[in-house]
Amino acid sequence: MAEPILDIATIEQLNKADLIKAIDWLISRDFEKLVFILYRIDVSEAKIKILLDQANTTDAAPVIAEAIMQRLEEKKASREKYKQDPTASDEEKW
Repeated sequence: MAEPILDIATIEQLNKADLIKAIDWLISRDFEKLVFILYRIDVSEAKIKILLDQANTTDAAPVIAEAIMQRLEEKKASREKYKQDPTASDEEKW
């Protein structure tokens, strides 16, 4: 597998299997980039450690992929919840 191009927009488009492959590649070849991606998506190192401790596996990629996908869904739901009506007047927005 060639180096995955992983920005947030690309990650949002990946299915879980492809995300796992990309994370596995990053774990073995560019761990610093993986840490940066987790930071940008807002998945804390502490959360990853807890999830890995709870998981009954030595394969970290699926656990990390699930955490990423969950966080992206939370962000999407938050954006939808707080999205302002573009037809609302300035007074209604406040």
